[in-house]
Amino acid sequence: MTAARTADHTYDDADLSADLRWWDAANYLTAAQIYLQDNVLLREPLTVEHIKPRLLGHWGTSPGLSAIYVVLNRVIRETDTDWLYITGPGHGGPALVANTYLEGTYTDIYPHVTLDERGVRRLCRQFSTPGGIPSHVSVPTPGSIHEGGELGYALVHAAGAAFDHPDLVVACVIGDGEAETGPLAGSWKLPAFLNAERDGAVLPILHLNGAKIAAPTVFGRSDDADIADFLGGQGWAPVFVEGDDPRAVFGDLKAAIDHSHRLIREIQVAARDGGRADDIRWPAIVLRTPKGWTGPSEVDGRRIEGTHWAHQVPLSGVRDNPEHLRQLESWLRSYRPEDLFDDTGAVVEDIRVLAPAGDRRLGATPYANGGRLLTPLKLPPIARYAVDVDKPGATIHPTTTVLGEYMRDIYTENTTPDGGGTFRLFCPDETASNKLDAVFDVTDRCWQLPTTEFDDDLSSSGRVMEVLSEHLCQGWLEGYLLTGRHGLFATYEAFAMISASMVIQHTKWLQHASHLSWREPVASLNILLTSTCWRNDHNGFSHQGPGLIDAVMPLAPDVVRIWLPPDSNSLLSIAEHCFRSRDHVNLLVVDKQPHLQYLSIEEAGEQAAAGASIWDWAGTEGDSGDDPDIVLAGAGDVPTQEILAAAQLLREWVPYLRVRVVNVMDLMALLSQADHPHGMTDDDFADLFTEDGHVVVAFHGYARAVHQLLHGRPDADRFHVRGFAEQGTTTTPFDMVVLNKMSRYHLVLEALRRARRVPERSEELAEHCRGQLARHHEYVREHFEDLPEIRDWTWA
Repeated sequence: MTAARTADHTYDDADLSADLRWWDAANYLTAAQIYLQDNVLLREPLTVEHIKPRLLGHWGTSPGLSAIYVVLNRVIRETDTDWLYITGPGHGGPALVANTYLEGTYTDIYPHVTLDERGVRRLCRQFSTPGGIPSHVSVPTPGSIHEGGELGYALVHAAGAAFDHPDLVVACVIGDGEAETGPLAGSWKLPAFLNAERDGAVLPILHLNGAKIAAPTVFGRSDDADIADFLGGQGWAPVFVEGDDPRAVFGDLKAAIDHSHRLIREIQVAARDGGRADDIRWPAIVLRTPKGWTGPSEVDGRRIEGTHWAHQVPLSGVRDNPEHLRQLESWLRSYRPEDLFDDTGAVVEDIRVLAPAGDRRLGATPYANGGRLLTPLKLPPIARYAVDVDKPGATIHPTTTVLGEYMRDIYTENTTPDGGGTFRLFCPDETASNKLDAVFDVTDRCWQLPTTEFDDDLSSSGRVMEVLSEHLCQGWLEGYLLTGRHGLFATYEAFAMISASMVIQHTKWLQHASHLSWREPVASLNILLTSTCWRNDHNGFSHQGPGLIDAVMPLAPDVVRIWLPPDSNSLLSIAEHCFRSRDHVNLLVVDKQPHLQYLSIEEAGEQAAAGASIWDWAGTEGDSGDDPDIVLAGAGDVPTQEILAAAQLLREWVPYLRVRVVNVMDLMALLSQADHPHGMTDDDFADLFTEDGHVVVAFHGYARAVHQLLHGRPDADRFHVRGFAEQGTTTTPFDMVVLNKMSRYHLVLEALRRARRVPERSEELAEHCRGQLARHHEYVREHFEDLPEIRDWTWA
């Protein structure tokens, strides 16, 4: 028997031939999905009527993705191990659909796509057509946790999937175009954070086909030595595979994956037996194959295979150009579909048996349907961490400290005997800065590189994930959640915009997953924004930006929640809800600095559940039953304090003015029930804000966000919103609200303008407010701190 040999492994010739038949079938189904709407198995000559009217999809990367899929199938069968397949070139969607169809998973999930000619026809007709499936690897694709449409996140998602899954190997294909993105470039640092004792492994496969959409790629034109130096410097030991002869490439690729898997297991066994290497080098594969491999080599005299012209649809004129149609038929028939499918149109038996069994199939693995692996977090009672509030507005406490204490005990309750667990905090070098450092009582920062005596809370066994990259923190968490774990991403508010697009993509994923019954719910993506715009007065304008609220607010209402807790107990109550929730993106916005505390833990729970509530103790409307003269509403910690201070001024100067104070914790509650499942009914909205009275709103973010939420409510123009107006600098805390015209004095002036009645002494109060603003202006420039009555203010 002849064999295709590599340096350390033999690929049996019969096995190689069998795998190449699978590859032919996958390539055929990939091209058929792009082009055909009928005659999908070429049982008759190809005609224009058999071609889709709109040709969509990406051929160029697909043969390489299928080649890796085939070889992984064999490795899985030989080793009986768990693998997850993540494809950075997500535009290779038809290849992944083809392979999951061949292994039977696709039909298991979608029984109407049967394993016969009718099923192949449905498979082709649904691809990139109205009412069908997307062209990318997406939520409907079995085995996927990574859409890949927005490039840059393959390796970071693979890392998150590997954390705390000790038996899993994640094969992560990285396209050479994707490798040029910033997030992917940062992701190579994974060896510094991957613990061989408790985590799974990631096997990067850098697939270099030389081109992106319209130009060459940096890695594609770099020589192997330079690539080896780059990857070696990041902690990887690269293995190179290159060629265009399928038999040779498959043999070398199989040897490279076998070698890599063996090295991974050696590293893990040594670590789990108590040994620890100082310089672990995880394997990585660099695979060079032609773009558009096995497709048309030339079209209209232009080279296609191996160039960027193979990226999408290599023969685009098949409905109008007879020569293109002839080339397409020749290309499709080169795979010999008559030998790949039987008389019924089913894939022949000798190909079907090459798939791994059951959940070992790449399309069926529970790691790609994380809700199947999800266990609820063990959450300690939040009352244990509550701040005592004898009187509202009298106690001062750093708001986020209690959350750090809560998460400390969540770590303890959800750590497994092997040192792993089901919960992690992800934060870009800011855990202590954000007052969450109580977690370091029970675990450290995760760090696999050398340490020194001067390091704080740093160890290889640590499970707090700190890296100075918002992309990596969020991407790690996304991969962690989608494979059945829980966590939180905490970051400075302004810099959350760095990864805002990732939030949007994850929201889109959850939105579509909710419509697929086979996708089990996963833990929510919880994002804590702290070091906020109102209290980054010491850092200045670069650190002042609440834009993530605006970025996520218009997204899927069934997914997005935006929380603005005014104090510590509200944060605890909301955090408990978020940690229990499923399939949501929860945005929690609260400052880390000391703030006044208002609510008991019981009151916080009730009001968080209501979304918004009247604070009777702060208003002066009394028991007359008449509507208030003015409503003051606060949303956010600093805005709430300013609203209360404004209410107190009105109480002192014009006590006969009926004032209502409302606090909003769940921002989306301002929407109507028709627009958001947690929105308020019209009656509830009127009960809070009256039917026609004016409302002065102090809001944490940009005022336009509240106006957008209120659009469609009766007489929405009666709401007068003050928020962040893009005015900032290094200054005092109160000067920030003054600069943005959201101070208590600005709010009082607005309330006096809008009240139903013009009270006695109103002009005197207005003059006082204007005088205080002028006095503040002079005082802070002379003394570099706020006025004592501002600095020391509490609710009286």
